Amino acid sequence: MNLPDPDAPFAEPWHAQIFALTHKLAQAGHYTWPEWAARFAAQRATSARDAAPDLEATYYDDWLRTFEQLLLDKALADKASLDALKAAWTEAYLETPHGKPVQLKAR
Repeated sequence: MNLPDPDAPFAEPWHAQIFALTHKLAQAGHYTWPEWAARFAAQRATSARDAAPDLEATYYDDWLRTFEQLLLDKALADKASLDALKAAWTEAYLETPHGKPVQLKAR
């Protein structure tokens, strides 16, 4: 995998956000860091087995998949809520002019 620039460790804002959220929930005691690491390693192995390209984007897609599954397994979120949030972000992204920040509509 090509490692990110050490002066800019996250290629996308959401990479930093998901990284921070994962750490915050672990610090809050919702799961241990070894538990997270084991789940993430298993997801990375699945991606490798499925011949996913070893890119930074794949790494963070795996991070997100692991995070979402952990939220579900720990009952910190439900599938319907995650699906609705993904749909809202997709809609906001598609409606946002290029170069502008994506913002969710208030619900």
